[in-house]
Amino acid sequence: MNAKLQMILAMAIYGTLAPFVRRIPLSSAEVALFRAVIALGAVQAARRLRRGGAGERLRLGGETWMLLLSGAAMGLNWVFLFQAYRYTSVAVATLSYYFAPVIVMVASPLLFRERVTRGQVLCFVGSTAGLVLVVNPGGLGEGSHLLGVAFGLAAAVLYAKVILLNKRIRSVTGLDRTLLQFLAAAAVLLPYVYLTGGFHLAAMDAPGWASLLAVGLIHSGAAYVLYFSALRTLPGQETAILSYIDPLVAVILSVTLLGEPVAPAQLVGGAMILAFTLANELAGKNPKR
Repeated sequence: MNAKLQMILAMAIYGTLAPFVRRIPLSSAEVALFRAVIALGAVQAARRLRRGGAGERLRLGGETWMLLLSGAAMGLNWVFLFQAYRYTSVAVATLSYYFAPVIVMVASPLLFRERVTRGQVLCFVGSTAGLVLVVNPGGLGEGSHLLGVAFGLAAAVLYAKVILLNKRIRSVTGLDRTLLQFLAAAAVLLPYVYLTGGFHLAAMDAPGWASLLAVGLIHSGAAYVLYFSALRTLPGQETAILSYIDPLVAVILSVTLLGEPVAPAQLVGGAMILAFTLANELAGKNPKR
């Protein structure tokens, strides 16, 4: 499949995640764990199908430890994001979560010795101002709103870690990369769920099972394979632009399908976060901009 189409499909799928998660009557940690387990089985089946039913050896090297760390961060990132969905609107949770590229922007000069430009400083200040508008507690009028934003930002920190680690991984294919990261996510979440409340699959109803399978097979297995496969070949500028399909779809669903209240100031703040982050990504590919 064309890399651009892969990225578009992956981002559109990610944007529809929240309504499915909200229909699953399990804790956020349980949803994250079973998401990883279901997706792990789906990716392994895809690897076998690619070899005509035969087993396929993982092609790993010195980057294995980075994949494991990335997978662990990815699993915990899901827990915090799902918690954000429970305490605030999908739009606000998603826009808080998309502060992750700003964190990457700040961390990259420290980790990769990248030069900091005046434009990057301006983008950071603009994105932070947008976050202040999103956090505005008067927007939703509920005490839980700030807690939802805090969970969204915690998820953003972990997602930034996933991005930074994957920037260093070069030699592992999309399927192998996805498989190992799901394995690490499940390995971290399994003892956490066991020690903090146990398992409650027996209490699931039919809509809950359908939603959980959709989250595991479609929003995780299929979407992550599409995303990581496209990431290896798609130019960084196109990746930056297409990644904003995810929050756009999420905000549209939040307002139209779920009927959630979102204050105009919060929409302006979300637009500022996305616009300044995108501006930084594009300027990074062409410094003369």
